[in-house]
Amino acid sequence: MRLYIVGYWGCRMSEELERLLAMAKNVKMTPEEQEKQRRSFAYGNARIENEHITWEHIDKAADSIPRAKE
Repeated sequence: MRLYIVGYWGCRMSEELERLLAMAKNVKMTPEEQEKQRRSFAYGNARIENEHITWEHIDKAADSIPRAKE
């Protein structure tokens, strides 16, 4: 028997997915992992709007933004 949990938008999530999401909430990313995630997010969103976007564009834009000291 499979049990499903109804999520925020009314979608059904399996117990396994619910367990994995709970585990993901406790993951602590390193600053390097966060930066890689940030650039990946920027690339994915920019690429939807412009198929000519490259990783080089994203890296150049990210490198030009001053970062807060940690």
